[in-house]
Amino acid sequence: MSTTTPAVPGQASVPPPAGPVGGAAAAPRVLRQRRRRPGLIAMSVALIAAGGLSGALLFTASGQRTAVLVVARDVPAGAPITDTDLTTASLALDPAVKAVPAAKKSGTVGQRAAVALQAGALLSPSQVTSVSLVKPGEQLVGVALKPSQLPASRLAPGQQVLIVSTPDTAQAAGGKPVEGAAGAAPKTLAATVVAVGLPAPATGVVVVDVAVPASDGPALAARVATGAVALILAAREG
Repeated sequence: MSTTTPAVPGQASVPPPAGPVGGAAAAPRVLRQRRRRPGLIAMSVALIAAGGLSGALLFTASGQRTAVLVVARDVPAGAPITDTDLTTASLALDPAVKAVPAAKKSGTVGQRAAVALQAGALLSPSQVTSVSLVKPGEQLVGVALKPSQLPASRLAPGQQVLIVSTPDTAQAAGGKPVEGAAGAAPKTLAATVVAVGLPAPATGVVVVDVAVPASDGPALAARVATGAVALILAAREG
């Protein structure tokens, strides 16, 4: 006599495997149906959409570039900035980075470097100044110096120096008193370096523009014409 198992709602009945002839029938397997959770599915879809949106926004932000000014060649502190000293570049910048827009190049040219500018560096507004190293009541005098008349250290605008009067060979030959002779203190004049020229190819002579009090400018220019001067770096304060 065979028995039939009644069907249970929500369950699928599987027919029993064929057993040996004349053997007892195996009990049917019952498979449980997985419950679908609509809330969990909706949350997963929302997270995937949010991740895609964040990635799109990040990609868009990284693609926004700004044209800014970049230093094309080294510029010493205090030197005027020329058109060839600057170039432009298109960069993706962090909002915290302060840079000079390329549109302000014309207004930047002619100003002075507040600090020494290095080639390839991004130009920031704090590195540029309109203040001149020649103060009111001063004059600018060019001093031509041979390599033996100035320090081997590279001079830079803004440095404090002393212009020293050296013995005049013409006066020494005529038996006249010589400034800087043995036992006499040489005459010096405090000055500020404004610009440093390039050494002459043949002689190595360098012209250094210095700012001095207006009352001393003519005398210094006359002394420079004789070549009887030398330049030394003043001691740093502190």
